[in-house]
Amino acid sequence: MATRSDWALELQLNAVKDQATSPATESAIESALTHIGGSGSRNRRGGKQLVSLLEQARSIAAQAEEWQVVRLLQDSLDYVEGRILKPEFEERYRLFQDGQQRDDILRDYMSMTLWAGSRFVTGKAEEFLEGNPGSSAGDLLDHIFSLGQDALFLEAPADRPGRYTIPRGRAETALWIERVIRRERVDVDDAAVEAHRIAASPEALALLAADSDGQMVFRAAELQRRAAGLDRLRAVAEDRTATEHDLQAALEGQHWIFGGRFVGESAQRRLVPGDEIDIPLIRGDGSLHVVELKRAMSLRNPLVKRHRGAWVPAADVHDAVGQAINYLVGLDENRQKIQRELGIETRRASAVVLIGHPAVQPDVPEQDINEALRTFNSHMSRVEVLTYKELIDNAERSLGSPEAGSSDISSHAGGGDRRSSTDRRVLLMGLDRRET
Repeated sequence: MATRSDWALELQLNAVKDQATSPATESAIESALTHIGGSGSRNRRGGKQLVSLLEQARSIAAQAEEWQVVRLLQDSLDYVEGRILKPEFEERYRLFQDGQQRDDILRDYMSMTLWAGSRFVTGKAEEFLEGNPGSSAGDLLDHIFSLGQDALFLEAPADRPGRYTIPRGRAETALWIERVIRRERVDVDDAAVEAHRIAASPEALALLAADSDGQMVFRAAELQRRAAGLDRLRAVAEDRTATEHDLQAALEGQHWIFGGRFVGESAQRRLVPGDEIDIPLIRGDGSLHVVELKRAMSLRNPLVKRHRGAWVPAADVHDAVGQAINYLVGLDENRQKIQRELGIETRRASAVVLIGHPAVQPDVPEQDINEALRTFNSHMSRVEVLTYKELIDNAERSLGSPEAGSSDISSHAGGGDRRSSTDRRVLLMGLDRRET
């Protein structure tokens, strides 16, 4: 994955260094700046080395309990790895014009967008009132709202270059499909998204109308999608070069993997200034569950260490848990604002840290690693630590796989006899149909 290293990052890191009070933290940030090689140079260096230096600086700041610096360095990492866009990064830290001016280009873009949108809405409102002179204000608002809903299905006809069309009534069809899916309790992660996809496809609509057993179709498709997603996640987790960003991309949109308690993911990841949650899950009662992602097979340090005759979590685990606790503290402190503005309950928020893979320490039995983490978890009230393998094995068991937990990286990579989750699911669905 390409990393980003530019003048904006250099300015931000200099500002972060000014806030650091620990000499060790200052030195770690300076090492990252030295690697970048700024001071007017056009060829600033990035790469995995920069990511590693920033992670090291964040860890040192955490050990020194400089939590504000930890948050700022997390922003640096998110920017380097592409999780924060450049305009947002520059605006947030007011990196240019000495913080006195905001970006004129973005302002003008927003103003032109709003101007064009208001002209379009005004024109359509005038057309409606001319054709329906006796209409009330409520009728007009309903018309504008339905027009906006249909705009989600905007089309670009191939025979009319430069022109776009809004097919009227498509949103109503999508709403009907969504209600059918929800009412029948078909197991689809996001009924609105699935309905949008079907409504936009005439072929899919025709197939749905002809299928007398629509629930089976949706369930089979969802089961196959989940199994395929789990196979992708396992491949990334077992990849020794995969970064946290790669793991986050593999987990995106797959909240079911974490268990049936969760009904979805929050669209808003930045709930507290300076903190960006990797995956914010929502429970059925509306409360938040934070998922903090660390490296899997590419973890550089051991997961556990020997201490007085027993295996205990090593430093990387403690650092990750400290970061998760810091997130929870920020959520507690901003609970009322988050509840008021976003409708998310953070008072009962909890967290899970995903870190490492048993194969990182082949000399330690997997059972010993899992036992050490479970013992550690039993003394934690709001934070749980899992390896990626344990998470994937649990999810695979929920799909009914008898082979969960028996994955072997070398045989899997070697393309042995092990079937993919997708193949097993399809085979089971075929057997179920023959039995019925």
